[in-house]
Amino acid sequence: MLLTSIDPFVQEFERQFDRAVRQVAGQTGGAAVPMDGIRRADDVVLRFDLPGIDPGSIEVTVDRGVLTVSARREEEIAEDERAFVRERPMGSFTRRVYLSEHLDADAVEAAYDNGVLAVRIPVLERAKPRKVAVRQSGAKAIQN
Repeated sequence: MLLTSIDPFVQEFERQFDRAVRQVAGQTGGAAVPMDGIRRADDVVLRFDLPGIDPGSIEVTVDRGVLTVSARREEEIAEDERAFVRERPMGSFTRRVYLSEHLDADAVEAAYDNGVLAVRIPVLERAKPRKVAVRQSGAKAIQN
């Protein structure tokens, strides 16, 4: 039997623990990409931390409701240099985000500035809050 928790503090602890275990184990392939998500009235903005990444290596794709952000950081050591400390992860980075059916996956925009990739996804018109008019009458207003 598998028990899972919906407590956000426990989930965050588990996420951080898994991240630390991957780092200690030396698994750099597919390293995690930190992300913030912001919901606004007309869109959702996702911000991904990608410091030191060549903008030409960044790839943003949407396929069947899944947004994928991929990037690559290459080793910067010359032939006559030798690293004595190596804490920055190198290689490929990928983050996948499942998009809600209320977002317009066909109108995704992305921009990279100062090590942060911002991805804007518009909210579909049918999913935006709207005001419903209330009719007034002496008889039954809504027919069954």
